[in-house]
Amino acid sequence: MRLPGRTAEHYPAVRVRPLVQGDLPAILDIEHQGYSHPWSEGVFRDAFRSGYQVIGIEQAGRLEGYAVLATLFDEAHLLNLCTRPASRGLGYGRRLLRELLMDGARRGLQRLVLEVRVSNQPARHLYQSEGFVVVGKRPGYYPDGAGREDAVVMALGLAGPADPTA
Repeated sequence: MRLPGRTAEHYPAVRVRPLVQGDLPAILDIEHQGYSHPWSEGVFRDAFRSGYQVIGIEQAGRLEGYAVLATLFDEAHLLNLCTRPASRGLGYGRRLLRELLMDGARRGLQRLVLEVRVSNQPARHLYQSEGFVVVGKRPGYYPDGAGREDAVVMALGLAGPADPTA
C-alpha cells in the first residue's frame, strides 16, 4: 500500500546492501517484472564474476530493487537499476541511485554515465531531479517489440575539480 509522502527513507526496515549470487532468484523476479526484454541469468552471473558493483535495497528482508554499476578508471556506468513495479514511487530507486553516487564520490570517480529509454519518463525524471544532464543519444539502443528504441545518454559529475597542488 502506498502512503502519500512515504518513501524508502521513512521505513525503518529499509537497508541497502551488496548483493551476491544467492540473491539471483529475487533479482531475476524483479527483472522479469520490470522489463519487456529482461537480462538473462547469465548476464547477471557475469556481472558478479566481472567485479561489477551490484547492490540492492530491502524492505523487511524482501528485495525491492537492485542496481548494477561498472567502473572503468575514473568513470562509472550505471548498467541497470530496477525496482519492483508494485513498489515504484516509494523512493527505492532514488535511494539506490544516491548510494551509488555517494560511493562513487568517496572513491574519487569523476562521473556516472547511464542510458535510459527515450520513453521512460519516470526514470528520466528521477535522473534529472538528481542532477543528471543529457549528453547524447544512442539510436536503436534498446529492443522494443519488433523494432528498436533510442536511448538518452545522461551523465553527472561526481567529484570536484582536481587539486592543482596534488
